[in-house]
Amino acid sequence: MSDSTKYLSKLRGARVLVIGGSSGIGFCVAEACVEHGAIVTVSSSNQDRVSKAVERLKGSYPSAKERVFGLPVDLSSADTLEVELKKLLENTKEKLGGEKLDHVVFTAGNTIPTVLLEDMTMKNIVKAGQVRFFAPLLLAKFLPTYLNESYKSSYTITTGTTSEKPVPNWSVVGSYAGGHHSMVRNLALDLKPIRVNGVSPGAVNTELWNMPANQKDIVLKAVAEKMTTGRPGQPEDVAESYLVVMKDVNMDGSVVRTDGGYMLM
Repeated sequence: MSDSTKYLSKLRGARVLVIGGSSGIGFCVAEACVEHGAIVTVSSSNQDRVSKAVERLKGSYPSAKERVFGLPVDLSSADTLEVELKKLLENTKEKLGGEKLDHVVFTAGNTIPTVLLEDMTMKNIVKAGQVRFFAPLLLAKFLPTYLNESYKSSYTITTGTTSEKPVPNWSVVGSYAGGHHSMVRNLALDLKPIRVNGVSPGAVNTELWNMPANQKDIVLKAVAEKMTTGRPGQPEDVAESYLVVMKDVNMDGSVVRTDGGYMLM
């Protein structure tokens, strides 16, 4: 008689779309989902990065080659955002043989667009929220059509600790991050029974820290001193929180914080 796998098998056969899944936290979420037996589609703005992410996943999980797909999506323009999101969902459905999704995870983000108070304009405020705020909000419009209508299905949005702990000169970013919390709660009502939750990472060592290695080491050391764990988060660590909100069918309208104790310091 084989051992029970009632916890490890919760995502087995589930169809998961990870938007922002070609690198960083999103890629690790995709890895974790594949490892748990899910059928995974990764998406990001660059076709080359998508293709490389798919190759990496298939290389790490050779037995899962038939369960991994990739598609591009351009979230950068307000004029085409709605069309791009719908096209992504349609193309994903086609890849899945017409089947609906079970989980959508949104981790997409550009380099954090810090805007100084004195430099604020309507244009750069809106631009700062294009990918991280407006895209996940507008995406929700289409989910009732493309997600299975069940409490087992979920939509997970990514926010950040600036939503709870302010940082000088981050008023624009912090405002959008705070808005994610309300977005999660309201969408949980509007999309029910589909569950909507958020994950709030602190500083995580990903490709978004785009700077010379010596400078990055200095920055990460300074960040580590503000955490009770004494180390910045790794995307493989944070990916576990996304698994939790997908697998725990009793969780809805919640935001999970994974910040290395940053909020305590």
